[in-house]
Amino acid sequence: MQDLAKRLIEVNAVKFGEFILSSGKKSNVYVDIKLALTYPDILKLVVNAMVEKLKNLKFDKIACIELGGVPVAVGLALELKKPFVILRKQAKSYGIKADYIGEINENERFIVVEDVTTTGNSALSVVDRLRNYKAQVVAVLVVVDREEGAKDKFDKFIPLLTLSQLLKSK
Repeated sequence: MQDLAKRLIEVNAVKFGEFILSSGKKSNVYVDIKLALTYPDILKLVVNAMVEKLKNLKFDKIACIELGGVPVAVGLALELKKPFVILRKQAKSYGIKADYIGEINENERFIVVEDVTTTGNSALSVVDRLRNYKAQVVAVLVVVDREEGAKDKFDKFIPLLTLSQLLKSK
């Protein structure tokens, strides 16, 4: 993961200042994985690392919430030849008015991917919604865990990097 940490720093995906995170928390460090994943080599590093972590897990599909997890879900889908589902933050008021794109069937086994977790509430919303559709969640994989409680919310939580590991490699 040193290569990934190094590249995140090189492309200025680790920013210092005053930030409000999506969790509402304040932080002096912002990890911009969305920016980082616009670089094909970084996306490939993330996908390859996740594929390695998934070797012993049995699952049918990949799920993510818009926007941060989408590049990861697409990359994994291409690499593993598995379908993916994108859950919207809220249902659309037009068209079919669905709160997700793709197909969710009862008893399907999912992995959930996320870019960065702080409290884990965003990933937890995906897990809860999949379970409401009677699907199973095998694991939650995240590129960077900020180590602020996300891991405690899931049975199987797999970060590629933690914020402390990332900051050590700066």
